[in-house]
Amino acid sequence: MSSIHTDRYGVKHSRILPQFNGDIITSPRSQVYFLATEYGVINLEGRSTWERAEMLISIAHPDFRDVLIKEAQDRKIWRRSNKR
Repeated sequence: MSSIHTDRYGVKHSRILPQFNGDIITSPRSQVYFLATEYGVINLEGRSTWERAEMLISIAHPDFRDVLIKEAQDRKIWRRSNKR
């Protein structure tokens, strides 16, 4: 998948989000193992919540990584060892 999409107004949005807001999720966490963007491929199988957050952020578009890190910190799923 691409890491970003552009809406009809030309505004870019990250496809990697801290949470879903009422959307239907068709693949539960236990079934999604590999994700790929133009920034890499990750394997989420058997990972803890903070490891999943770190890995997802690593394949997000660089313009959105700081926002995703802040969201992970607010949710207390960003460990000190993950911080840049």
